Amino acid sequence: MNGHDLLKDKVVVVTAAAGTGIGSATARRCLEEGATVIISDWHERRLKETHEALGTAHAIPCDVTNEQQVQTLVDETVERYGRIDVMVNNAGLGGEKSVLDMTDDEWSRVLDVTLNGTFRCTRAALRQMVAQRSGVVVNNSSVIGWRAQQGQAHYAAAKAGVMALTRCAAMDVAEHGIRVNAVAPSLAAHPFLAKVTSEELLTELASREAFGRAAEPWEVANVIVFLASDYSSYLTGEVVSVSSQHP
Repeated sequence: MNGHDLLKDKVVVVTAAAGTGIGSATARRCLEEGATVIISDWHERRLKETHEALGTAHAIPCDVTNEQQVQTLVDETVERYGRIDVMVNNAGLGGEKSVLDMTDDEWSRVLDVTLNGTFRCTRAALRQMVAQRSGVVVNNSSVIGWRAQQGQAHYAAAKAGVMALTRCAAMDVAEHGIRVNAVAPSLAAHPFLAKVTSEELLTELASREAFGRAAEPWEVANVIVFLASDYSSYLTGEVVSVSSQHP
């Protein structure tokens, strides 16, 4: 896709960017828009492969459940490039389990990656952005934070939490001119989703979409780029649905 310099000379960090999902698509779109892109992920081999495939500026391993690794991600980026203009918090963990059968560990694991991880990265990025007096945070939530779906209590609770975190964090830093927004995709097609969701459920979910298909990762990434760019200069505390789903 041809870029339009929407993020020219911006330093952008994207978490959970290894592989072929929304994170790597976002990294690619940010590169196309002129940004210097730093990608991170907990899976070092996939991170290295993605780094080489995309040609991003730098790759930093980071497990978002580890506060020290999150801080290292921010510190190393600032040490190399002097600032962070955009933090895209894409890391999340799902699964399918009835609340009747869900264990404490299964519940806690999803919330620790999806909600607590987003909090840790948001906090670390915002502290840097306040110090530099500028910046944008874009969080990846989900329409499931609004909608009920069987077997998704942990994931839905985490994504609803990301929405609330986004709104409140935006108010905390508005006086500093920093924006915090989120995207809420309905269904985005990528290989990892197929591993944690049955083919039958994916087919059913796709049938509910107005276009009869899942979004491509780059279609979600386009909205993330918009929120990261100056075109959304008056948006903060917003959750933008990336969905064609009808009632």
